[in-house]
Amino acid sequence: MTAVVITQPMLFPWPGFFEQLMIADGYIYLDDTQFSKGSFTNRIQLLRSNDRCWMTIPLAGKGSFQKISELTAAGEDWKASHRALLRQSLLGAPFIDDALSIFDSVYRHSSLLELLIASIEEPARYLGIGKNRKIEKTSEMGVEGTSWQRVLDIVLKASGTRYLTGHGAANYLDHTAFEQAGVHVEYMNYSRTPWPQPVGTFTPYVSVLDLIARMGPEARNCLIPATVAWQDFLKEETVTS
Repeated sequence: MTAVVITQPMLFPWPGFFEQLMIADGYIYLDDTQFSKGSFTNRIQLLRSNDRCWMTIPLAGKGSFQKISELTAAGEDWKASHRALLRQSLLGAPFIDDALSIFDSVYRHSSLLELLIASIEEPARYLGIGKNRKIEKTSEMGVEGTSWQRVLDIVLKASGTRYLTGHGAANYLDHTAFEQAGVHVEYMNYSRTPWPQPVGTFTPYVSVLDLIARMGPEARNCLIPATVAWQDFLKEETVTS
């Protein structure tokens, strides 16, 4: 069976995202959809003292009414300020140089789209994830449409028989239509495995660079991928809601 993941390009995502990547055979960047303000496309959280802060790429025109592939950054000053913020966040971490090296490699990209994609691919490479994945962009696949029907058509175009997705998709997917088309939908069961952090309460919802800086080559041991069949996921959602 071929497991497919579809996601918008994102800035150095949280570690749970990479658990999804670990079990994907095909990986598709949804780069031709409209940018959503407040999404994780251009921002991620970092630790700062006993709290968290946002590291955000400022967008020209604030990204209004633009496709992700068309986004451009406002100026260049943010690159230096992001490095300083990241270094401050990771100060004292035993593998801070590994995280900063990944950051520097990613931030050499002049194209914002390529920078966002690299901020997923470079950490994945460090973690030894998805070496044999097939990587595509929706802007190059020629699949039109909207909502869940386009998602299904993209999966079928990629010869997928399993669609691995995050929890938000439960609000709009037609699971029966996927099953009838021969595609089984599975939702991620994120492990949220703790790693050492210099604050009182652990949080997994920070950039993967935090995990890398504090765990180095052992970081992958904190990633334990698992999925739940959509039928079971929806049952659990009904019970907890």
